[in-house]
Amino acid sequence: MSTDSDPLAAAGAAEVPLVGPVVCAALRIEARAVRRGLTRTPVVVVGYRARRAARLPGACAALVTVGFGGALDERLRPGDVLVADEIRGPGGTAAPCSAPRLLAEELIRDGLSAQVGPLVTTDHVVRGRERAVLAAQGARAVDMESALVAARAGGLPVAALRVVVDGPRHPLWHPGTIGRGLAARRVLARTGPALERWSVLLVRGEDGPAGVSGR
Repeated sequence: MSTDSDPLAAAGAAEVPLVGPVVCAALRIEARAVRRGLTRTPVVVVGYRARRAARLPGACAALVTVGFGGALDERLRPGDVLVADEIRGPGGTAAPCSAPRLLAEELIRDGLSAQVGPLVTTDHVVRGRERAVLAAQGARAVDMESALVAARAGGLPVAALRVVVDGPRHPLWHPGTIGRGLAARRVLARTGPALERWSVLLVRGEDGPAGVSGR
């Protein structure tokens, strides 16, 4: 893969412990967007459904998955950011996320609309009745990578951030998706500074403020 997509591998840094977090994106378009706001945080492209997760470093401060996602909760609209407080995977597994309210507060500070709640990972695009079933179980958004990345984290802290593109009232297979996708990319490009401030506070062991609403 090119150095633009995987700077860690190109620099031979995968074996070097990293003091900060590593950001993981499924697609290059997501990686390019989030990288615009990052000054010191590496971004690894893990591929669709995290098929290239082996590229992740063995040692770092945290693994953070970022990208686009689908809303399950009607209170999440296109362009909103869902910060996961837990990542649900196959078989009922659930990985708790580190300082989600703190991350949401940093995003709000930058003028973004951020909420906190459970994120579920599936192996397919969710629509229709299945979307309603997952929402009834308390999940607020869906993606196809975060649980797979979290499963490789070992004891590392994990976090996940998803910018909403589609939802119950905004189907994915619709002409409006193109415009929503472009808008979501602009939002994703603005998340980098908040991610880096959050990572500094995470290393310091500071808790998130209680005033960020998750629902």
